[in-house]
This record gives sequence, structure tokens and C-alpha cells, in this order.
Amino acid sequence: MSGQEVPDPSSAAAEATRLILEDTLHGDARGVVVDSPPGAGKSTLVVRAALELAAAGRPLMVVAQTNAQVDDLVLRIAEKEPELPVGRLHASDPDAYDKALDGLDSVVTSTKAAELAGLPVVISTAAKWAHVKGVEPWRHAIVDEAYQMRSDALLAVAGLFERALFVGDPGQLDPFSVVGAEQWAGLSYDPSASAVSTLLAHNPDLPQHRLPVSWRLPASAAPLVSAAFYPYTPFRAGTGHGDRRLAFGAASDGSAADRVLDEAAESGWGLLELPARHTPRTDPEAVHACALVVRRLLDRGAAAVSERAGHPLPVTADRVAVGTAHRDQAAAVRAALADLGVHGVTVDTANRLQGREYDVTVVLHPLSGRPDATAFHLETGRLCVLASRHRHACVVVCREGVTDLLDEHPSTEPVQLGVTVKFPDGWEANHAVLSHLAEHRVGWRP
Repeated sequence: MSGQEVPDPSSAAAEATRLILEDTLHGDARGVVVDSPPGAGKSTLVVRAALELAAAGRPLMVVAQTNAQVDDLVLRIAEKEPELPVGRLHASDPDAYDKALDGLDSVVTSTKAAELAGLPVVISTAAKWAHVKGVEPWRHAIVDEAYQMRSDALLAVAGLFERALFVGDPGQLDPFSVVGAEQWAGLSYDPSASAVSTLLAHNPDLPQHRLPVSWRLPASAAPLVSAAFYPYTPFRAGTGHGDRRLAFGAASDGSAADRVLDEAAESGWGLLELPARHTPRTDPEAVHACALVVRRLLDRGAAAVSERAGHPLPVTADRVAVGTAHRDQAAAVRAALADLGVHGVTVDTANRLQGREYDVTVVLHPLSGRPDATAFHLETGRLCVLASRHRHACVVVCREGVTDLLDEHPSTEPVQLGVTVKFPDGWEANHAVLSHLAEHRVGWRP
């Protein structure tokens, strides 16, 4: 913004939210699209838009992608507006929703949409909404996590509403498909494409907005994540370099695990690099290194200072996560942590860590120890999710040689006409992240 004063993060975020709500409540477009980087307050926006639409007397249906997301939104709305009646449409399974909802007087649960249709807000999953028939269309809909929704799922519910607000993170993993979708590649009705990409392919003139500030990622991480994964929708951190600090109650013992933790506490990033080697997917040495970093983090009494509290708060096990590419890797890390006496730490794949937030994360790099670089391991969204879950620091565990591996396996994906090219692709994003991590490298020698 040459010659102009750059607004502070809070003002920039508030102005973006104002424009989004203006288009949602008073615009005439049938859809509004909002791109949200990691930790930008997407759920806060969804809740606020829902409350304002309800206050304006406009019946609203909310579409989320999982039952956990639905229950979280119901709880958030009930917390903000305890008197507002909210419908929770659910399946007939015994554990179809969080039983905490039964204790809220304002929440009505039902397996039938007709019983909830008169309520100001009704929330359910895309899968459940797809079976709803014979009801009057809602004036408004909010589609949460719209980039995780396949376009065929959007088509199944499109007749239930007149206008919609689509909110999601374009850097997340693509929607999951259990069948090959090559026969539809490049077609405007590709059912495996995300709801947003298909929507914009048919409606390029819809208003598009973005949330410009990440309140999760620290100032040490936002520039890298923005440049590597969001070049067309850049964002910045909501906090400055001095606003968050990570410190330890016990000094380093000089081990590689302690040295990489000290580096991560100082700079926000740490790369624990093991000797180059082709390994099984559940590389025992790398798995042990991940577990040991977590053990030492807890043993040394890590404490975090942030804008949320002026005094140090202990980084407990529930504020730490380990991210992997595969479920068997996650299972191996859990077993290694149990062997070290560590319990309560979240260990999961990138797919299941989407949308979650921790103080410190440890990541087993998707390409560590591999002899090849497959499309699965190069998927941009996988690395983006793993590198963007933390508020303070991220430690990446990886074997040497990944940069050479990338150079030996340039992208050979076929070029398909009509397919929107993702930029940057996974190959380029991996190089960008590894180049940055190289500045924070600590060598591991068994």
C-alpha cells in the first residue's frame, strides 16, 4: 500500500467482515464466497453471520461437513445467543450428535427436517441435508468448510435454499473421493471438484472475499505459510514478533531433541534432520524422534506467553499435537509416546487435524525416507495443514535428501484442459518450506 498507512490487523479483519456481512445480508447475488486462511476466525464469521441473519428474521440452514463441525457450531451459537432456538438435524444413530446438546434448552434435536423447519437456524451435515425432501426452501444457507465439500454434495442440497454464504480454507486438503475421477477432469460438472471451484466455474461473477489475518499462526509462521500456500490470497499474522514467547523451565541437556526445541522456541520453526535413508513408512527412528521431542518438551516444562494472557501458561499435553501423512504412522507415534510414558497428546493424520489448533506441533514430514515423491505425498493441502496448526512453534522431523528427492521426481501429472491449475503445486510448496526450514536445522545422530 504505497503512500498509504497499512491498517492494523484488527481493523483489517473488521473491515473484511463488514463487507462480507453487507453482501450476505443486503446483496442480491445468489452466493457469496469467503476464502479463509488458517486460524482467521472462519467459525467466528459463520456464527456471527448466522446470528445476524436470524436477527433479521431470515430462516437459515447451515451445512457443515462432519458431525463434529455441526456440534461445534451449535455450541458456539448457543454460547453467543442462549435464547435463540437452534435446530440440530441428525441421523438416527445412537451417537449421532454430542449429548452435551441435550442440556441446552434452546437446542432442538430431531431426525426430521419438517419438525425443525420453523426454527430460526437449523444445522446439519451435507450428507444428512441431502436426504431432506418435501420442505419449503430456506431463504439463506451457510456452507461451512466449503472447500472440503465435493460439488456433487452441493448439487444434492442446492434445492433447499435460495441464497448462500460459502466459507472455507482453499489451502485445506481436497475433498475425498473413493473412486477415480479422471473421466470428469476438466469438465464444469466434475463431481470430485470442491463445491467452491465448481460454483465459481458456473458463476464467475459471484462476490468473493477473503479474511486477511490469521489469529492462530505466529508472526514467525504466517509469512511462510502465506507465500508457500496462499500466493493469490495473502494474509498476515494478527500478532507481532514480540507478542508470543515460548520458554522452558529446565535447561537443554545438549541432545538433538533439546536443541531443536530451543531453536523452535527462538524462531518458531525447527527441523530435526535424520541421516538419509530409504525406510519403511513407519520409520522406527523417525517415529522415536517425534516421540522424544514431545517427551522433552513436556519434561522441560514448556510455558507460553501470548496476547491471551500476560503471564506464562504451561504447555500441557492437550496443547501439543503430532501430525503425520498416514494412519499407520500416527499409530506408531502413539505407541512410541506410550512407551515413553506420554499420554494426552493428539496424534493424527493431516486429514483429521484440519481445523484444529495447538500451541506446539511436531510433524513427521510426508516425504521423509521415501524413495519416490507420489501425488499423495506432494498434495499441497497436506503439507499446508501440517505446517499451520500451531500458535507458537512447529518442529518438523525428516530424513535428509528430500530436496534431492524432489529434484529427481519432477511433476509428471498429465495436463488436462479445463482444470484449474493449483498454484503453487506440491512440488514448489515443498521446496519453499524446506528452504525455510534449512535455516533452523538440527542434525540427529543416533
